[in-house]
Amino acid sequence: MTTFTIRGKNIEITPALKDYVEKRVGKVSKYFDAVSEITVLLAVTKGRHIVEVTVSINGILLRGEESTMDMYTSIDLVVEKLERQIEKHKTKLARKFRQVSFKEAVVEEIKEAPEVEDFQVVKTKRFAVKPM
Repeated sequence: MTTFTIRGKNIEITPALKDYVEKRVGKVSKYFDAVSEITVLLAVTKGRHIVEVTVSINGILLRGEESTMDMYTSIDLVVEKLERQIEKHKTKLARKFRQVSFKEAVVEEIKEAPEVEDFQVVKTKRFAVKPM
């Protein structure tokens, strides 16, 4: 279950803004089943609308921050950043598991290889080594 925490700094969080944040940032939870907590900080500083989002997934923290002149645009841009980070993380996980399975397949292939008969030495060379 995902826990949303939405905080405002120098801004009042209206129900419409809260619904928009939950709708847009809630899309992040479709990528992973184990999204435990999403923290959103909405702030207004010197006319800039800043949105900071922190997502906790199984002990991994993904964070995105965006600042524009419009709050809704900032929310959209920070969600895009988080989606890129999540895709990168999922690709990294998939690559890791693919490499592990490849190594296991090679080990099984080596175990299944037919036993080779003992080799017969055909020729032996001997060299005299001079001391230095």
